[in-house]
Amino acid sequence: MRQSFYLFALKFRGGQKEDEKAVFANSMFDHHDFPKAETSFNKISLYIEELADPNMPATIFDEIWEYYIEDSK
Repeated sequence: MRQSFYLFALKFRGGQKEDEKAVFANSMFDHHDFPKAETSFNKISLYIEELADPNMPATIFDEIWEYYIEDSK
């Protein structure tokens, strides 16, 4: 079973404040209703689009998602 996107993305927490992936991960961590067990691109993407948090832009999600997919191979 593949780890959730949430657990994967937590690897980016704690980085420099200029690092967009770290900002995304820190913000994701602060959203207690983030779908933590989800592995589906569509479900997470929909959550992010509906949330519209400026610290969690879809472009950065897409970038982290690509790392997630590569790591899952």
